[in-house]
Amino acid sequence: MSLISARNLSVRLDGRDVLENVNFTIEPGEIVTIVGPNGSGKSTFVRALIGAASARKGDVGRREGLKIGYVPQRLEIDPTLPITVARFLGLPVRRDAVVIRETLARVGLEDISTRQMTALSGGQFQRVLLARALLVGPDLLILDEATQGLDQPGVAAFYVLIEKVRREIDCAVLMVSHDLHVVMSASDRVICINGHICCEGTPTTVSAAPEYRALFGLGTQGALALYQHQHDHSHGPDCGHNHAG
Repeated sequence: MSLISARNLSVRLDGRDVLENVNFTIEPGEIVTIVGPNGSGKSTFVRALIGAASARKGDVGRREGLKIGYVPQRLEIDPTLPITVARFLGLPVRRDAVVIRETLARVGLEDISTRQMTALSGGQFQRVLLARALLVGPDLLILDEATQGLDQPGVAAFYVLIEKVRREIDCAVLMVSHDLHVVMSASDRVICINGHICCEGTPTTVSAAPEYRALFGLGTQGALALYQHQHDHSHGPDCGHNHAG
């Protein structure tokens, strides 16, 4: 059974239609990446999937008992607030200290539990947020542009960690990403959103779609297009799941 399925999902915010007639499923163990320009509705889509944004029409179904771990774009902590990593991970539900240490070790942050959250680097902070998401034992891990603000080595290291964690706990992953190069190696499926689903499929399929190329071009930002060029010998250019209208 699908972890989450959306049928004819439309969302309106502040009197504006942000998403129109989106159909989507994610299966156990699958890695799906959502790409699209700023303001295209990516984060709204994720919020609708987890029930944090209301649908104007359509519906979202979630598998009974589904556990979701969520890593946000950013989380602001008052710099004057004294809170250690262990205390942060124990909110709002108190967690066993051994479990916290084991989870921090899983994300590569051994011996950091007594550090202040405000003293962490950007990469360490995001790994703590990932650890917090893992504490629920997720069936689905959702990353909403979780590498925003990290430098390129930090981004690469974070996604290597995500793949390692996914293998270890056997969860599905739904990523919203601006890091287009990431989807080549990391995703089973890519969905390109710009108010609706422009196209979807494998990275190769999406990179060949005119809707994708119109949004991202073929220059340095068109990382998928480069991927397509390198793999043309083994994949055709057809965008078989085109939903543009």
